[in-house]
Amino acid sequence: MLKITLEVIETVDTIARTGSFAGASERLHKVPSTISYAVSKLEDQLGIALFTRNGPRVTLTPAGQEMLKEGRWLLASAQQLESRMRQIATGFESELRLVHDSLIPTSAFNPDICAFEDLNCGTRLRIGSEALTGTWEALRDGRADIVIAAGEGPTGGGYKSVAVGSVNFAFCVTATHPLARLKRPLERSDLLEHTAVVVGDGARTLTDRTVGLLAGQRRITVPNFPAKIAAQAAGLGHGFLPRDCVQAELSRGILIELEVQEPRPDETFWLAWRPEHMGEALKWWRQRLDRPLLPGILAH
Repeated sequence: MLKITLEVIETVDTIARTGSFAGASERLHKVPSTISYAVSKLEDQLGIALFTRNGPRVTLTPAGQEMLKEGRWLLASAQQLESRMRQIATGFESELRLVHDSLIPTSAFNPDICAFEDLNCGTRLRIGSEALTGTWEALRDGRADIVIAAGEGPTGGGYKSVAVGSVNFAFCVTATHPLARLKRPLERSDLLEHTAVVVGDGARTLTDRTVGLLAGQRRITVPNFPAKIAAQAAGLGHGFLPRDCVQAELSRGILIELEVQEPRPDETFWLAWRPEHMGEALKWWRQRLDRPLLPGILAH
């Protein structure tokens, strides 16, 4: 049987904080003799002194300090476990997994995360990001409870979804790119002569999306939109970029927008979730995020 229990750690911690057995007995609502007996018994069992006694005042010995260094962490973990158990009993999940499209920075959700943490509901929050179809796949495969995904989801997914906004795209290159010298709307054949920068689809089993990419197109594939913006700003290729994400680059002339004969249509974004296991945390996030998110959230 373990000699150091959570109850005795709490007792030692309270004595250390109050500086006396009497103070601890008042704080813990126990008689002083019970406090003194518990500590003396533990010291005898361990064969070490936890406190240096100086009349009614006591201080921790080095061994006592070491015990509380780990003991306080155990107390905090036990309290968190109790909290999660109580809240799970009332309908809150032990963990909520939110996955968003990589176009959206995770920091854009900081106000929502703060509001959720203020609930103190005991649900652990796990946030991830995927590119394009990979976000839908995370929901389909059970790796996400709720997603913010681009484009239409796969058929027969057993999920529910609501539109939360759309993103407008601009065809961008650097001012020194050969396409910038044509001074006319760009045709398909113009684009085929030059390298495109594309975001790699994160899907593992679903069919990849190749938005805005022509058959036989030379390409550089990058993992997300920030990398795509950086690559095009460096002159490595051309492609469509979310207009709200490149306002600074356009205003400073790092990138310029060109007219194309076949513009990319606006992309609708969806809030989607699986309704069969609708816990309280999922309900909260579903209601919280059911608002116009894009393009405004990209300003973060």
